[in-house]
Amino acid sequence: MDNLFSRRSIRDLPPDDRPREKLLRLGPAGLTDAELLAATIRTGTGGLTALDLARSILKEHGSLQRLAGLNAQELQRIRGIGAAKSAELVASFEIGRRVQGALSGEQPILRSPANVAAIMVPLLRDAPCEKFHVLVLDSKNGLIKNIELTSGTLNASLVHPREVFKSAIDNRGASVIVVHNHPSGSREPSREDIEVTRQLAEAGKIIGIPLHDHVIVAGNTFVSLAEKGFC
Repeated sequence: MDNLFSRRSIRDLPPDDRPREKLLRLGPAGLTDAELLAATIRTGTGGLTALDLARSILKEHGSLQRLAGLNAQELQRIRGIGAAKSAELVASFEIGRRVQGALSGEQPILRSPANVAAIMVPLLRDAPCEKFHVLVLDSKNGLIKNIELTSGTLNASLVHPREVFKSAIDNRGASVIVVHNHPSGSREPSREDIEVTRQLAEAGKIIGIPLHDHVIVAGNTFVSLAEKGFC
C-alpha cells in the first residue's frame, strides 16, 4: 500500500482527497481539521505534503483552537511554517473570530452576561495574553462601541477609571460593561480583578456612568462579577 507520508506533492493525492478540491466539492463542513489547515497553508515542506504538515502540526499542538492562540512569531517556530504561512494562519484565525463575534442586524442590546459573552467570547477566548475591553452602552443598554483598552496582565495601574470612563464620555455613553479574558482558562476572579471592579464601580457612581458588569472570559466559558456581587 502506498505510504501517504512518502508523497512529496499534494498533486500525488487522488483528486477527491486533495483538500482544496474536496472543499470546493463538499464545502468546508466536509473537511477534517487537518484538511482545512492544509487548504490554508497550501504547500508542504521537506518531503511532506501540506496535508502531512497539517497533521503533524495538529498532532503537536492538539487542536485548531490551541493553534489559533499562537501569534505569528510562535507559529514560525513550527517546522514548515515560515513568515508567509504564519501570516496566512493568523489572518484566517482572526477572520474567524471577527465573523463569529460580528454584530449583525440591529444594534445589540446587552441585558445579561450571556449577551455580553455572545459577542466577547469569540473575540477573546484564543488571546494569548489578557486583554481588557470597555463596552460603551446607551441609555437602553444598546452597544455603542467596543474598545480594547489594554493588553497585558490586569491590574489597577493599567486599568485606571479615567481611561475607562473617558471612553464612555467620548462616545456619549450612559453606562459601561468591562470585559477581560483569562488565558489560563480559569473562571475564578483574582484579587486584582475584584479590586479593579470595585474601583470602577465606585468611580462610575461618582461620575454618573454606572458600571453594569465586569465579565471574565475563560476559554469558551465566562463569569459575571456583577452576579457575584462585586459591582
